[in-house]
Amino acid sequence: MAIAKHIEKVRQGLREGRFTSEAAVSQGILLPALHELGWPIFDTSIVIPEFSVENRRVDYALCHPENRPTVFIEVKKVGLSEGADRQLFEYAFHLGVPMAVLTDGQGWSFYLPGEQGHYDERRVYKLDLLERDISEAKSRLDRYLSYSNVCSGDALKTARSDYQNVARVRIIRENLPKAWDALLKDQDSLLLDLISEKVEDLCGYKPDLEDCSQFLEMQIQNNKHLDKHEVERKPPVKYTEQFKPANSNIQIRTVDNINFVFKGQEFPSRSAKEAMIQIFQLLYKEDSGFLDRFASRKHGKKRRYLAREKKELYPGRPDLVEQHSVEVVEGWWLGTNYSRREIQVIINLALEVVGPQLRNETKINVL
Repeated sequence: MAIAKHIEKVRQGLREGRFTSEAAVSQGILLPALHELGWPIFDTSIVIPEFSVENRRVDYALCHPENRPTVFIEVKKVGLSEGADRQLFEYAFHLGVPMAVLTDGQGWSFYLPGEQGHYDERRVYKLDLLERDISEAKSRLDRYLSYSNVCSGDALKTARSDYQNVARVRIIRENLPKAWDALLKDQDSLLLDLISEKVEDLCGYKPDLEDCSQFLEMQIQNNKHLDKHEVERKPPVKYTEQFKPANSNIQIRTVDNINFVFKGQEFPSRSAKEAMIQIFQLLYKEDSGFLDRFASRKHGKKRRYLAREKKELYPGRPDLVEQHSVEVVEGWWLGTNYSRREIQVIINLALEVVGPQLRNETKINVL
């Protein structure tokens, strides 16, 4: 199988939530990729698993010549690689390994530990297999990680050249306005939180994320500030017994009635958040492995949409945990502090994870 075909297969598996552990990422993504890149993965003097560094272990050491590490690779569960770069750098520094790779299967970060700056500043390139097209992913993996390029030293030379290339600064500057437009258009949850908190600082009242979302939409459409934005408070949703969360004090503000279709039956919801909860419960009822697969997907930039422990939903934000988390089924917590646009993204991810039959039998749009 060529590396491009493997990448295509991995992308499909990521969308369906097949890689639910570090072992699954290693065996289903990393090792087959190394094989396609020319590495003799069964030769443990060249591809060394659990390489020892001062009573600690790096997941994989790629060696040339034998038993001399040239590249360290650390593997994490999908969506849980945040903060692991520091540990990887410590390993690489100790033995003077020139290149390090941190991957959760979807994201691949290539580092030069010997360069200057913070960890992120020594990252040569970050590859997201679901965001980049297959040709770009293939090119980058070949460029930095193919066996022939690593052995010849071309991989390291190329990485250093890319790191020092002034085009990197130019590309960043070119993409800054695009990033800002994307934040406005996609309504990233962190941006909405910042707006909500700033409004509270200014007037003492904290708007709902839906109000912030509508404000951004009007800014995009009219390209001007609103003179006023009145927050409308409505009663919390009264759940039917069938869809009442297992354990929750959450209050969901109703915006518009939303009807969706599941397996030929129409379900009414009084808000996008209620519809999301219903969808998750219905999908779980039909497919008991759905929540495990969904949890293995990469979620928001700083948040987990679904987790076994509700404190994992909002890292560093304990103030959001009690008010904006719901035990959607016993033992599983779902975050609800999202705009309608983000809720649609979450629902779309959920439908990617289930089989095609359930996906085709579910019709919902909360926007």
